[in-house]
Amino acid sequence: MEFNLNEDKEVVVLLGAGSMGTAIIKRISTNRIIFLGDISEENLKARAQELRYNGYIVETQIVDALDEESVEEFAKKASELGKIKYFIDTAGASPNQASPEHIINLDLVATSVAIDIFAKYISKGGAGLIISSQTGYMMDLPSEIEQQIALTPTNELKDLDFIKNDAMANSGVAYVVAKRANHLRVRTAAATTWADKGARINSISPGIIVTPLAYDEFEAAGEGYQEMINSSAARRVGTSEEIARAAEFLLNDDSSFITGIDLLVDGGVIASIASGRYSLELQ
Repeated sequence: MEFNLNEDKEVVVLLGAGSMGTAIIKRISTNRIIFLGDISEENLKARAQELRYNGYIVETQIVDALDEESVEEFAKKASELGKIKYFIDTAGASPNQASPEHIINLDLVATSVAIDIFAKYISKGGAGLIISSQTGYMMDLPSEIEQQIALTPTNELKDLDFIKNDAMANSGVAYVVAKRANHLRVRTAAATTWADKGARINSISPGIIVTPLAYDEFEAAGEGYQEMINSSAARRVGTSEEIARAAEFLLNDDSSFITGIDLLVDGGVIASIASGRYSLELQ
């Protein structure tokens, strides 16, 4: 059956077909084509079926976020489906499941690659959203280091002395640096490549959000997460739906004057750290 006979439908692109990204695209994809990209064929099939059973139009493509050519092919295919209205990037590694090098490669460099590539394909009036993390607020980097991370060409990021040495101290530090880099790269792109296309890009930094992947983190470092929950103003975890509502706000045309910012959605964990109620130890 042909469920939607309308022509010239806009495209919503999701890189990393997890539960949080799926919650986001459900809110913004009515009468649009959803284009899912993930390294797992099994995950793509499951997400596509879930969305199709809810009446959405879905296309999929296996894509390796660590492979620039693969991401380029993914973006090109998305543009062939129609005008890309929204690009959402949720691809990332868990700090308790990955090495420092893998985290820098995926969460920092690959994210910057995706930002660069989709700047070429996003339509005028479109918007991008990078899913970062509250951890991007957990380390104060010197201003000169932040400037380097913000402005260094993507293919040279790994060669920065700070990235090669300090950021590789352990997976926790690598994750924090990568997520702070997300904020900085988004800010730069919003003023340059994305601005040149007449498009916007922002990021969201979720706090402790319950997803299937999060349970692995809780098993590995449950005590630390519990302390963050205990000290936070909200005194609870968050849900993917709460992140989706924030994402919808930033992507929506009603927010057309907002670009280059990070929206922290963490229930007050960072406020707790800043006020001294919770002391963080990176490891």
